[in-house]
Amino acid sequence: MDLELRHLRVVCAIAETGSVTKAASALGLAQPALTAQLQRIERALGGPLFERDRRGARPTALGELVLDRARVLLPAMKGLRDEAARMAGAGDPLRRYRFGGVNSPILGRLVHRLAAERPDAQITTYGSWSVDELAQMVAGGRLDFALTGVCGDSAPSAGFGLSWREVAVEPICVLLPQTHPLAGRPEVDLVDLRRERWVAAPGDGCFGDCFATACARAGFTPKKVYEADVRAALDLVDAGEAVALCQATFRPVAGLVTRRLAGTPLRWRLLLGWHPDVPAAAVAEPVLAAAVAAYTDALANHPEYLGWLLAHPEFGVQPNGSGGVRIA
Repeated sequence: MDLELRHLRVVCAIAETGSVTKAASALGLAQPALTAQLQRIERALGGPLFERDRRGARPTALGELVLDRARVLLPAMKGLRDEAARMAGAGDPLRRYRFGGVNSPILGRLVHRLAAERPDAQITTYGSWSVDELAQMVAGGRLDFALTGVCGDSAPSAGFGLSWREVAVEPICVLLPQTHPLAGRPEVDLVDLRRERWVAAPGDGCFGDCFATACARAGFTPKKVYEADVRAALDLVDAGEAVALCQATFRPVAGLVTRRLAGTPLRWRLLLGWHPDVPAAAVAEPVLAAAVAAYTDALANHPEYLGWLLAHPEFGVQPNGSGGVRIA
């Protein structure tokens, strides 16, 4: 059997978890299948790589040698793949735009604007609930831009080397059924929702912690929080089973109403990210300007919110030269 990179990943996974069983779970494999694969790797290398007993798996001297080489080879190969993906995808950046989005309210309008401005360009989109996944894909050359968001004054992970610029800042609102007792108010105090059940979209950001902190400041702990995709979340709100948090530019839905939270205890910052060392960076400023224009377009469906923005200039698009505030 010829040794392959996937075999080195198996060895590293066992060493990192300290157990064949845990490594199998981490790799998404059945434990007997991973055990058989380890045995084949050991036969190819000429000896046992781990001492295994009830306490787990510990590398042998041969295992330590293999691990030392694997920990050099695997990152090097990942770097090679990332560089190759960037080079292969370079081409003319004006002819290709690859966007990733995390529940972005402006992605559709941004694509519409770019398609009108660059009718010969190829535009593709990719959706994910994970900001880190999108950032990794941009860093690896599989996406050109990421449209995401962060709560409060937080910033995306700096570990991927991306440049981030702020598109706009929005107050977080609550989504209620029209029949809800509080639906007639222009603003709702967070504490008045203390008896409600909540529904939220999945994600790996800090928003859940920010929400819990805001509730604690209001003097309560959320009663229950469901996790569901957007369609299921709307169904839960429409059924009166839960209320949801949403961005101020959330598209109106029949039977539901959006109400601001009094005192704006939560805010959301829409961001555009890209890698500074790829060809797409050359068009980042025009894309950022298009994203800002797409956000402005979205306000047309929210006249009451637009009026509110005039009295609250700290929200909405923040003037800063050619586009948004620089984050990193």
